[in-house]
Amino acid sequence: MDKYIAEKAITALEDLIDITMQWKASRHKALDGEITFRYNKKEYHFFAEVKSELRNNQLPKILAQKATYHPLIVIAEYIYPNLKKELRKEGIAYLETNGNTYIKDKDIYFWLDGKKTNPPEEKPGRAFSKTGLRLIFHFLADESLVNMTYREIAKKTGVSFGNINVIMTALRKQGFLIEKDRKTFMLVNKKSLLDTWMMAYRDKLKPSLKIATFRFLKDDEYMQWKKLPLKTGETYWGGEPAADLLTGYLKPGEFTLYTLEKRSDLIKRYRLVPDETGNINVYQKFWEGNEENTIAPPLLIYADLMNTGDRRCIETAQKIYNEYLQDTF
Repeated sequence: MDKYIAEKAITALEDLIDITMQWKASRHKALDGEITFRYNKKEYHFFAEVKSELRNNQLPKILAQKATYHPLIVIAEYIYPNLKKELRKEGIAYLETNGNTYIKDKDIYFWLDGKKTNPPEEKPGRAFSKTGLRLIFHFLADESLVNMTYREIAKKTGVSFGNINVIMTALRKQGFLIEKDRKTFMLVNKKSLLDTWMMAYRDKLKPSLKIATFRFLKDDEYMQWKKLPLKTGETYWGGEPAADLLTGYLKPGEFTLYTLEKRSDLIKRYRLVPDETGNINVYQKFWEGNEENTIAPPLLIYADLMNTGDRRCIETAQKIYNEYLQDTF
């Protein structure tokens, strides 16, 4: 597959500019391959990492590879725009199978980004419907739920009795849930399940939870956001502000709130102004429990940070993963 993607991307770029490129498998176990190409009678060599689709959770590995293998190029069928921006910022070249490319090293500089393409379509199955994503979140946060009765699961997750059987059956078919014995189930491939959940949550569930975008009434209130008297058990910091409260490592630029409160109450209680260009995004709370807190669960904070594609957010997400999640996954 690596060779197929690399050669498809090379062919696309050779059709766009007068360049000759050659791919070969890498002699380094930590890399997929290497590319040598000639342009203007000069020869260039890049170490290469190949992905079907570059995802946010893969960025830390790419950055680590760049520290040892330079210059580095990422070759993929699709790279999200926010990740392209991060790669350029870090001086990492990229090449998509449609010919879009960014290569900057010594006396060579290409930046072609006019070819439109769409991310590969995923068919994750019924388990990853909006309802399934709600249930899987609870399973990932508390695996003991998979061994409760459907009635107990419904009570603790808010997912209807009938949907639970459908979703758990789908998880079994996809290899994420297995039967240890006649009475006990367990989640397997949990890191893969988490990664799949994060992408589906970003694309499918989270947009449906959006209430509105706001800004603070006064600019100086931005600096005092920690003093905002969130209603315990109803409104929660998520994303960047939640990460700052947990780690002290990230100064938030974008604010995320999850809430059960009405829109009008949010405006009055927290002095918010509806503004589509604002930096406060408010979503409906979708999980059960956590009533004595004003910070979203670490699992959700991690997912929101990883899904930004921003390096600083991803670094902070890794700190949260190491502190709160790694023993689970």
